[in-house]
Amino acid sequence: MKKLFYYTAFCLAVIAGNSCSKIDNYPAPSDTINGSTIDEGTGATVQTEIGGGGTRVKLLEISYSANPTPEYFQSMQDGTFNDDKIFAATYKVSVEGPFVPLVTTDNTGTVTADSSQTIKLTSKATLNFKVQPFLRVEWVGKPVFNADSTVTVQVKITRGTSNANYQQDITDINLYVSNTQYDGNNNYDPRYSKLVSYGGSTGTALLGQVITITTTGGAMPAQDVYFRVGARINAGLDEYNYNAPMSAKYP
Repeated sequence: MKKLFYYTAFCLAVIAGNSCSKIDNYPAPSDTINGSTIDEGTGATVQTEIGGGGTRVKLLEISYSANPTPEYFQSMQDGTFNDDKIFAATYKVSVEGPFVPLVTTDNTGTVTADSSQTIKLTSKATLNFKVQPFLRVEWVGKPVFNADSTVTVQVKITRGTSNANYQQDITDINLYVSNTQYDGNNNYDPRYSKLVSYGGSTGTALLGQVITITTTGGAMPAQDVYFRVGARINAGLDEYNYNAPMSAKYP
């Protein structure tokens, strides 16, 4: 009788162990969505920043639900995006960032404009979205090392849209300094970066002008550095529009 008890207990333990260690046989996601966010006025990709605060791609999986929970992945700094870990399904895809939204609604929640793209993803999809950035930030010449080893840059900022809903005043124009090309509001050296906030229309008055900005904090370190200017208006997710990072070799 005692042997039967131990045998039964052993069998139950084996069954329980097998049930707890059940293997997930579902394959990992391996499909790809890539593409670009493009300034419809210039044809260039819209510069952003790495990680949170930058342009993100929004996925709505509509294969099984008309009201799915959004999924997101971040764009790369140069305005391109790539995610190769996505499940095969039907998606409504858009991008969100410092530009006029592709999908807009009125006060009742009714969709008034929708430039998203719907795809049936089975392996790989390449999507390009044309957008109107809030601002365009352009280099004027190259960064210049001064006699005291500070650095001066020049830029010109213009509006990227004529949409009256996104004509707010400029609130910030910042010169970011970093020892890597991944330069922006979430990655910069505060010792040398020049961050300026504006009230009212003071910043907006600089639109279309050549703006001169010099690093702060004294002499720059004797190493290669990267410079980038970001500007923003009080709209959307308060994200910055950027120019491309530019390096300058210490003289």
